[in-house]
Amino acid sequence: MTSLDALRPRLPSPLREVSDPRFAGHGIRLLLKRDDLIHPELVGNKWRKLAPNLTAAAGRTVVTFGGAYSNHLRATAAAGRLLGLSTVGVVRGDELADRPLNPSLARCAADGMRLHFVDRSTYRCKTEPQTLAALLRAARAEDAYVVPEGGSNVLAVRGCRALGEELAGRADVVAIACGTGGTLAGLAAGLAPDQRALGVPVLKGGFLDAEIRALQEEAFGGPRGTWSLDDRFHFGGYARTPPELDAFARDFESRHGLPVERLYVAKLLYGLVTLVEEGAFARGTTIAAVVTGRPFP
Repeated sequence: MTSLDALRPRLPSPLREVSDPRFAGHGIRLLLKRDDLIHPELVGNKWRKLAPNLTAAAGRTVVTFGGAYSNHLRATAAAGRLLGLSTVGVVRGDELADRPLNPSLARCAADGMRLHFVDRSTYRCKTEPQTLAALLRAARAEDAYVVPEGGSNVLAVRGCRALGEELAGRADVVAIACGTGGTLAGLAAGLAPDQRALGVPVLKGGFLDAEIRALQEEAFGGPRGTWSLDDRFHFGGYARTPPELDAFARDFESRHGLPVERLYVAKLLYGLVTLVEEGAFARGTTIAAVVTGRPFP
């Protein structure tokens, strides 16, 4: 098994200021925290969340969960190939087993991940002990190390605290797109007391507030840092990228030469532009937007 250090992560990740009249016109500085440059295959918060879990796996098979277009599954599969670990991806939707693999799942399979498709009702119950045990038996991975969907567990949250520490004193507001909430939970814990974190959920449902509080309780014994959520920018839910969002992302790419990942990063940046136009930030505010991923080929 290859040591994680041998993968040469770029840490701390670069912090770059960009000039954008939509921000500058309101007296706001915009910084981009380029976590997408940490590693070419374990991109962004995937590195921060997976690295401590891969260390804890200690060479065992890693089982994790995701939908048909899960970036987390892709990152876990890539980690397995790079580190010589066996990986199993439990995929939501048993109907997918009878279809050609989409590019995301095809990449997982090419990286050596065994894909195990389950029906959606079973998937919803995957964290229940009996269901999880049955899933592991069915996947022939009873002794595996289990990483939750999105990678958000205690180790991941503690790993993401370093992101906040890297940004301590560098911005007034640190904004990040949220899936399962683990990165925000750790980020907020690492920031200085005079900073705050802003999360932009990419899924509908309004469940993240309780999830983040629970993750911080489990990881740190209680609330840490100042954070809030604005759930207006999910564009209909995960993997929903309507033409308006795609046009915004292409425009941002043209302005700043930055490839904009659509499922998370585009929604974050769109939300920030909207909030600035609404006057949500005082003049003189410095915002750091965390670029957690990049478009997959």
